[in-house]
Amino acid sequence: MTTILASPTLATTTLDDRITGSLTGAAVGDALGGPVEGYSPEQIAERHGGRVQGIVGPWHGDDWRTARPIAPYHKGDGHITDDTLMTHALIRVYGTVRDHLDAYAVADHLVPDLISRPRWIPELDAEALPVQRIFLAEKWLVARLHYGHVDPREAGSGNIVNCGAAMYMAPVGLVNAANPAGAYAEALDIAGAHQSSYGREAAGVFAAAVAAACAPDATPGSVVDAALALAKDGTRAAIEAVTEAATRHTEFEAALTPLRAAVAPFDTVGPDYRAPSLAARRPSRLHSIEELPVALGMLLVSGGDYRHAVLGSVNYGRDCDSIATMAGALAGALHGESAVPRDWSTAVAGASRIDLRTPARELAAVAREIFVRDTERRRAHESAYRRLTADVR
Repeated sequence: MTTILASPTLATTTLDDRITGSLTGAAVGDALGGPVEGYSPEQIAERHGGRVQGIVGPWHGDDWRTARPIAPYHKGDGHITDDTLMTHALIRVYGTVRDHLDAYAVADHLVPDLISRPRWIPELDAEALPVQRIFLAEKWLVARLHYGHVDPREAGSGNIVNCGAAMYMAPVGLVNAANPAGAYAEALDIAGAHQSSYGREAAGVFAAAVAAACAPDATPGSVVDAALALAKDGTRAAIEAVTEAATRHTEFEAALTPLRAAVAPFDTVGPDYRAPSLAARRPSRLHSIEELPVALGMLLVSGGDYRHAVLGSVNYGRDCDSIATMAGALAGALHGESAVPRDWSTAVAGASRIDLRTPARELAAVAREIFVRDTERRRAHESAYRRLTADVR
């Protein structure tokens, strides 16, 4: 394990503030990364005359509807993408169940939400069902659970292995705040309905990292250590390699190439993000998604600074909306809502016609209810165990 030492924060940030910071930070990172998703750092710099420093417009300008017919989405101008749509959908499931979730909750509540409740979809500039925007790997949930009636715990098997499940697991970490092991286990169960192999593993590790970032004395180093303590196989190896490279840098510009080089041996997509290799996204114990290790690397490079971590993630390119979503969630959980630039969050909320604070308030309320239930369950177990182990005379 790579142990990274850092000084603890001086003040304790409240749970509510960390939840708001994490969810707002994730949405803002998503919106900033969307318009440059799929491109290289060099292409991004050429297109924008240097590094992206905030909200930018669509890559193809006014031709965004037709430039890429397979993905006719208005990415840019502060619009959130499917990462945030799925995150907020999962929060609504927590609001309904008001307890820990599992794969059956995905089948019973998340899928119906995706296919029956029209919502404003910023990238479509229209009100539509979320299923009409989400990527094919997420449409898998609908095909397998709603139409195929597959056992929810096994429905993820056969799907392409990518970051689709990991990208919206921040709420799991937040309801398990300061309990990385609990977040990891819950996210693995939930993600079984969506992903398998290292895609499912990444969902568990990302949730654990978010939970670790909520600890009162959390630092970027403690977050990485918590992730490494739970990660398995190629995911663990990739995080080790990327975070080791990250410790040599304090500016994202210098870290862009080294972080990509560190994760490349574990990434099945290959050097051309838009033309994946034949071995891409298949189950493996040796490989990892790219997004989570790089997000953790950027968290280290930035020293936990939100703006630096997110801009590093955005300018990394490739699947940078998801990388920035994860880095933003982690940095926001570490430092609270004030860490997220207000001009960014205000612009994203306005452009996307979305309330970024209400989901956070709702999840914070649910997190407190779950903690009370967990405490009651734990005390009942302790009482039963004491009776079972009492001396019999």
